[in-house]
Amino acid sequence: MAKRLTRGLLAGGAGVLALAVVAGAVYFRAGDDAAVPAAEPVSALQSGVSGSSSDGSAGLGGTSASASASSPASASPSSAKAPAAVGGWVPVDPAAWKAQVDAYAALSPDPVPAGVGNLAEFRADCQYSHSAADDPIVFPGLPGASHMHSFVGNKATNAATTPSDLTKFTATTCKPVLDHSAYWVPTLYDAATNQPVETTGFRVYYRTRMNTSTGQLPMPNGLRMIAGDAKKSVPTPRGSQGQFYCAFYGPGDLDGIARSTNGNWPICGGDATLHFMLAFPDCWDGKNLDSPNHKDHVAFGANNTCPKTHPVKIPAVTFDIQYGAKGTTAGYYLSSDKQGASASSMHGDAFIMWDQTTMNKRTKNCLLQRRTCDDNGYQQ
Repeated sequence: MAKRLTRGLLAGGAGVLALAVVAGAVYFRAGDDAAVPAAEPVSALQSGVSGSSSDGSAGLGGTSASASASSPASASPSSAKAPAAVGGWVPVDPAAWKAQVDAYAALSPDPVPAGVGNLAEFRADCQYSHSAADDPIVFPGLPGASHMHSFVGNKATNAATTPSDLTKFTATTCKPVLDHSAYWVPTLYDAATNQPVETTGFRVYYRTRMNTSTGQLPMPNGLRMIAGDAKKSVPTPRGSQGQFYCAFYGPGDLDGIARSTNGNWPICGGDATLHFMLAFPDCWDGKNLDSPNHKDHVAFGANNTCPKTHPVKIPAVTFDIQYGAKGTTAGYYLSSDKQGASASSMHGDAFIMWDQTTMNKRTKNCLLQRRTCDDNGYQQ
């Protein structure tokens, strides 16, 4: 997936982002990269560990992970004293989150090898794992209650998956293998045959869209997020925001050389195939790992800062999804909207669970220091 042209068509809206082409890939840029000292301090407000935000909301946050071990067990939830979920809100464990932030603050960054780029990001490269009509975020404990989803990452993901399951069952289709997270999107179907079209590449970027890394923190384990709108059903003609697009390594028409009969799907020329980019929020309230609508506990930053209601700057997850399909006149449909047969209901779910030391180190090396990293760390 490294040698192909990608295009930023963000579902969910995160403001206007500039694009920069590097090694055949288009990356999101929120502005000029500024060097940030490796030892940059983390304030209590930005960390969400102590104090209150200026609107009076508490600043305590937490994660379901311990702070120091580097084995898969370091991602294990610390649930003995964690607050109980109420009304769809899943509160964090403040002590566990404080421990993670303390470990992050104490961590010395690795020396940066010569030639490393200055795009502040790290990533996981994943492959298709399995499909199921399950959704452990929206319909937890209810197998078959959802539309069909295509899962990547943690191979054990099903309707009953909990944070502790992601730490116990760590087999994954992602690299690095220390990413135990589960990621999923609605299944894509060929409209002519009703057969599924599964992903052939699925890159999960963890990056910053801001031009400063001041206050940058890692992600808490157990965080659940949804981007996009599964209930949206509007046409996605050529040039519309949130459409599938055509991409490959080299010049070409990202909108396709033609369109499906209903106009919603591009038909790709040359070596191009269908792709989709989906961006998640980059700010967190510091209090909850989930919310009733799975969105209210996170927010998009603006003007290079997080809102007072969501003061914790976390890595910005972006799904870069590749399909082994070129488009047809019959087009496609998503399991979330077969009748509308457009791409507008495209959405994604992220259930975050990393080896905590790895998450802390990648965040400090790659995002705080504003350096480009791949699956293995600094990109050589």
